[in-house]
Amino acid sequence: MRFPTFEEDIHKVVKTIPKGRVMTYKEVAERVGRPFAFRAVGNILNKNKDPKVPCHRVIRSDGKIGGYNGFQGKKEKLLKEEGYISKRT
Repeated sequence: MRFPTFEEDIHKVVKTIPKGRVMTYKEVAERVGRPFAFRAVGNILNKNKDPKVPCHRVIRSDGKIGGYNGFQGKKEKLLKEEGYISKRT
């Protein structure tokens, strides 16, 4: 029996975030049972290439959007399209 890796656990949690909603890197870390691993969560999501994992729905604890595989503008655009960020912002 193979147990899921930390990375797989993170992806599983992120896939549960509905459109128009977000979680922080810290909240994702807490959900996978590693509350102080929020930086590791960010590093793992930064390397993700699977479009089924909506990494753009994970933001910083201070409410700022944060990075998105080097395309912060794209992350903001996706969050606007999903209704998380007001179109007027």
